[in-house]
Amino acid sequence: MELNKDFWEERYQAQKTGWDIGAVSEPLKVYIDSLKDTSATILIPGAGNSYEAEYLHNKGFENVDVIDIAKQPLVNFQNRVPDFPKENLIQTDFFEFSKTYDLILEQTFFCALDPVLRQEYANKMSTLLNKNGKLAGVLFDFPLTKDGPPFGGSKSEYITYFQNLFNIKTMERCYNSILPRKDTELFIIFEKE
Repeated sequence: MELNKDFWEERYQAQKTGWDIGAVSEPLKVYIDSLKDTSATILIPGAGNSYEAEYLHNKGFENVDVIDIAKQPLVNFQNRVPDFPKENLIQTDFFEFSKTYDLILEQTFFCALDPVLRQEYANKMSTLLNKNGKLAGVLFDFPLTKDGPPFGGSKSEYITYFQNLFNIKTMERCYNSILPRKDTELFIIFEKE
């Protein structure tokens, strides 16, 4: 199975989006609620329907970019949040994207990538962040499987990808996951050195 643009476009067209919980995830909502600087530059890659971007927008964050390889989730988002700046909805391949940010939010993107791309993901995140920028969000914590997406993984595995690029500030079991994801999510905050 190739996890390419056509794969994701078909999933959205057929509404086969079991990962989509229909709202901002509670761990990210709590984190967003702790942010004070509404002018911070924020990226949400592989954003899908991006309820996190909607939540940020509704809280007055002005510099949020949303990227996805598929067009349909961006259309869905624009229809749902018509006053969100269209130029901040970017259809592109994450690995070909270049701009820098103060914060990148991770929500079901890492686990949707082929696991062979994990170190490349970590490297790319480092290049997309400003000095002292943060990568924050949720990673799945269940055994790595060939059947995905989502693909699992573990704290010890994740550390190997990020430890040489970031100061690992937080990597702990989420206390506020939705019930179907209880005990299967790690909340992360990695700071670029």
